[in-house]
Amino acid sequence: MYPYRATLFRLAFLLLVAFHALAQSSNIAVLPPPPRALGFLTRPYQQRIVPPINLANSSRLASLIRAGNLYLTAQDVIALALENNIDIETQRYGPLLFREDLRRAQVGGNLRVPSTPIAPGPQSVSLAGINVGLTSLSSGTGVSSSGGITVSFGSAIPNLDPLLSISASLGHFTSPESNVIVDQTSYLVQGSRSFSLGYSQQFLPGTIVSASYGAQRSTSNSPSNLLNPIDYGSLSVSVTQNLLQGFGSSVNSRYIRIAGNNVQVSDLQLKFQVITTVAAVLNLYWDLVTFNEDLRLKRLALEAARKLYEDSQKEVAIGAKAAIEATRAQAEIPAREQDVLMAQTNILQQEIVLENALSKHGIEDPVLADVHIVPLDHIEVPPALDLAPTGELVKQALAARADLQQNRLNIASQALVLKGDRSELKPQLQAFATFTNHAQAGVPNPLNVGYEYGTPDPFYIGGYGTTLGQLLRRNFPDYSAGISLTIALRNRAAQADYVTDQLQLRQLQLGLEKSVNQVGVDVRNAVIGLQQAQVRYETAVQTRELAEETLKAEQRKYQLGSSSNALVIQAQRDVVNAESEEVQSMANYTHALIAFEQALGITLERNRITMSEAASGMVQRRSALPDPRQGGK
Repeated sequence: MYPYRATLFRLAFLLLVAFHALAQSSNIAVLPPPPRALGFLTRPYQQRIVPPINLANSSRLASLIRAGNLYLTAQDVIALALENNIDIETQRYGPLLFREDLRRAQVGGNLRVPSTPIAPGPQSVSLAGINVGLTSLSSGTGVSSSGGITVSFGSAIPNLDPLLSISASLGHFTSPESNVIVDQTSYLVQGSRSFSLGYSQQFLPGTIVSASYGAQRSTSNSPSNLLNPIDYGSLSVSVTQNLLQGFGSSVNSRYIRIAGNNVQVSDLQLKFQVITTVAAVLNLYWDLVTFNEDLRLKRLALEAARKLYEDSQKEVAIGAKAAIEATRAQAEIPAREQDVLMAQTNILQQEIVLENALSKHGIEDPVLADVHIVPLDHIEVPPALDLAPTGELVKQALAARADLQQNRLNIASQALVLKGDRSELKPQLQAFATFTNHAQAGVPNPLNVGYEYGTPDPFYIGGYGTTLGQLLRRNFPDYSAGISLTIALRNRAAQADYVTDQLQLRQLQLGLEKSVNQVGVDVRNAVIGLQQAQVRYETAVQTRELAEETLKAEQRKYQLGSSSNALVIQAQRDVVNAESEEVQSMANYTHALIAFEQALGITLERNRITMSEAASGMVQRRSALPDPRQGGK
């Protein structure tokens, strides 16, 4: 073992430690692997594992089931959607993906900008007379599924991860000699052992620093060499600085800043997915409430039809009415039975849609087998709306809407893209400086008997320590410095990139202006829709009350013999139609209110949803029913 090897290995070890520390300083998003022997050597190459998907529903779902019924309030529906909805769970990976993109950007990697499209929410089943899409927002209100800005042009980004290179070699060479004057042997035998260590790193200002160390030991059978074996050493440091293209931290950090903006965009995408899903499941829930109310009214209508038939039969039996009156009353019963059947079918279908949205296993979830949903809330339409002036509502929406925030972030990112384009338009001008030290030492050649071929200089006699001493004392230094200028005579690609990105910036600016204008349209339409829904409900209530009074009057006249079954049946039909219109107006009001909250960007605030619980899928609010597993009754 040569004595210099221990020193070299210690130096390599220290450089690896330094490299590891630099590499880990930017790794702020991932916890380090478990401690292990020499773990710092392998940690940069270890696989970072993403846990498997979580297909387990929250315990809240099972806790709300009693005797085959799933009892739900609107808040329970929201909590279950945040915990179990697959669309929201899928979108939770979006911020994680963009944070890994930021991790790439922090070391100079290109941006991948992964995309997780916004999934539309589930739709209610149709019900005759109920409009489930009365007040839908325009297509301009959503956060784009394309996500953030992708960058692939402009001046090159420095790779900020340091690089360490180590190489070692040994060799044995034998060559015949035709001229023995130089080497004084008919065949030359040489041995060689070499070691090199290099370190390089780039920095945001456009600086490149590299350092290298090399050591070599040579042996020979030639007596003409004054030193044998002989050690050679070199130590070199080189610095290069971009002065025009690629100069400055503001230019070279643009990927990091764009990636940071993209992370915020991904958070907005998650927020918008939560808004979309919550609005959809609330629409499902309130539609189920109206479906149940519609079924209750249809059953009352069926009971009224059956009672009229029974009364008619009794009067026909005593001769007070003709037989045709009983037949007319009987003919009304199948129509009312069909209404009940349709109402029951709509409830069953709506339960399937809602259950599918609230469980990761959908309707195949064993917990939901043969379970019927019982909504606990009722729709309450206020007698009057207390709305702020439209201008204030528009200002509120402009400050809260996620799509506008995303547009502004993308505009800021596109402006950063232009920085790289402007830098690429400049010539390449670099300043460089290199400093190298050389060293040589060895022992007198034992084959040079009696110093026949000369006496070695005492300065060069020594071991590897002598070589290191020469390097540190810089006995044999080299210096070089200069500049390098490269000029693109036409530079058409860079000019085209700059214009292209300017045009895209203008498009984004116009898109923001369009979105701002659309916000005003959305808010005004939502206000009008909410006002119309409230007035329509009041009108429907008055119409139903008048129809009920008319029916009662006809029934009294029928009992006094001054009316007929046909008039009573018609009055009953009018009541049924009025009741259906009232149910429809209730559904329309809930949809209008949900759309109004979406237009203002206040869906989360109105429903007491925080993005922390939406991002984690863990909702702290308690359910309407106590969990029997926790001692509830």
